[in-house]
Amino acid sequence: MYNLKKIFLILTILVISITPIMAKDINRGIKYDFKDGIYHFTIPANTKIEFVSTQKLTTNANVHKDTGAILTVNTGFFDPKNQKTISFIYNDGLLLESPIENENLIFNETIMDNWDKVGNRTEFRVTMKEHKYHYDIAPHNEPYNGRLIGSAQAGPMLIPNLRLEEEFFIVKNAEGHVTRESASVLHKCARTLIGIKDGNVHIFIVTTAHPMTIIEAKELCESYGMEKAMAFDGGSSTSVDFKDELHVVSTGIKTDDTGRRLKSFLIVK
Repeated sequence: MYNLKKIFLILTILVISITPIMAKDINRGIKYDFKDGIYHFTIPANTKIEFVSTQKLTTNANVHKDTGAILTVNTGFFDPKNQKTISFIYNDGLLLESPIENENLIFNETIMDNWDKVGNRTEFRVTMKEHKYHYDIAPHNEPYNGRLIGSAQAGPMLIPNLRLEEEFFIVKNAEGHVTRESASVLHKCARTLIGIKDGNVHIFIVTTAHPMTIIEAKELCESYGMEKAMAFDGGSSTSVDFKDELHVVSTGIKTDDTGRRLKSFLIVK
């Protein structure tokens, strides 16, 4: 009997001593900092990241409130004229949004002539493998590593390679001069960027207090040591809400429901 009591006491002490460490690890949570007009969020590895799309355009703040999310960020490109997507969006393994259903793209001769580039723009992916979430940034047509949970396409890819021409964000003539530009990639504006480092996800919200070209955005991600990185829709679409603490659109911190009305979002609950 004495030995059983002694063993029980030892096990109790071990549980009490281990529990705070485990709880601390489980509750690491999302962290962020702010410097020079740029918000930097870190999402720990193996966090469930989801994607949301809406039939009618709505603000980042509305989605944040309606889904009860901890973090909400804008993602894919969309057409404000018909409120349809320009990017592939998946969640729970299901296709939520397809640009192929957007008639303004299908009947655009220039887009269709370059569909191999537009349709293969970069996306941020969440997959499941060996019961853990994994993150990747890759062209849309590249095979998945594991089972697809969700993804949000936009672009361009920033790291490891800047793919402006490959993704039809710029077009150059025979002399090497840019004749076409999309998403203001060569101009300074607000940016929503996402990267991966050591299994963690990093989101950079570049406000108009420190606007960047896409090349400067790549340099920013490199300065943080990102292994892979890409851009989501930027400019006036740049938006983030974090808990009840922060509501930021491209022009700065807001206290109301202001911000551009958008189509697709990344959320963490």
